[in-house]
Amino acid sequence: MGVTLRELIAPLDDSQLAMSELRASQGTTVRIGDPTSETLLYVFDGSGSLETPGGAHAVERGSAAFVAAGAEASLVAGPDGLAAVNATVGPDVDRHAPIGPLETVVHLDSADAGKATGARSFQILFGPHNGSTPATLFAGFIPPGKAPWHYHLYDEIVWVPDGPGRLHVGDSTEELGAGSAFRLRPRQVHIVQNLSAEHELMVIGVFTPAGSPSAAYLTPDVAAEYRFAE
Repeated sequence: MGVTLRELIAPLDDSQLAMSELRASQGTTVRIGDPTSETLLYVFDGSGSLETPGGAHAVERGSAAFVAAGAEASLVAGPDGLAAVNATVGPDVDRHAPIGPLETVVHLDSADAGKATGARSFQILFGPHNGSTPATLFAGFIPPGKAPWHYHLYDEIVWVPDGPGRLHVGDSTEELGAGSAFRLRPRQVHIVQNLSAEHELMVIGVFTPAGSPSAAYLTPDVAAEYRFAE
């Protein structure tokens, strides 16, 4: 098989975000990185290593990696091959001040956890705390059902490992299965619905400018239903 690269979300003239799916067979080496864009990877199948001038970093399902613009890195697929989503962030974005040391590879099991809109939760894989100043890469977990109508101020791409789910944007709906991906523009009102009655729906999201996935805003009619306890 060698290497296959499938575009999931194409770049736009007014967006610095794009995403593709990368699959590599056993022993295949793939150059990772771009002279001007940052690269954020999430491995969803197989294993291997990320080779950098600073050394080799093991990666497996649930691992994420960050390659800064202009940096040299290669992804080497292990005995069972490797599959990952590859997000790129162009240079013309606002950047968050760095607030922690640079990391190259992190794993979902050790990522920071937090709460988002409704009963959703998330784990941040990369952000300003570990070297990614232009964008945040996170795993989100949506319980059965759906969150209230809301929007974000950031530009975002979301990828769905499994499903089943459903995206609601205005009057339109889109079914979400394994490998689905979609873009949400700033202030685009939406709901991501988990159609399972028993299991959380996991999503992998990347957005810019970097920040917290919990920074969501309710529409006026939904916000009016919420009251602070006295």
